Amino acid sequence: IEYIRSYYYNKVEYTRFSSSLGKYVGFTQFGLKQADHWNSDPSDLAQMRAQKETYCQHNIGNWYQAA
Repeated sequence: IEYIRSYYYNKVEYTRFSSSLGKYVGFTQFGLKQADHWNSDPSDLAQMRAQKETYCQHNIGNWYQAA
């Protein structure tokens, strides 16, 4: 299970948080700056890493039962 949160502007993904990497990744010049800024904040990274537990791990049993 991987939690991904993507940020878009004008239909172009510029930054993404990936729980498998545990950090933000930038795809454009602006996105690289944003990713560096967000990766320098340990509280923000901890919050995003906890989102996997909140959204994914909590519902995994429901998804497999439905399939």
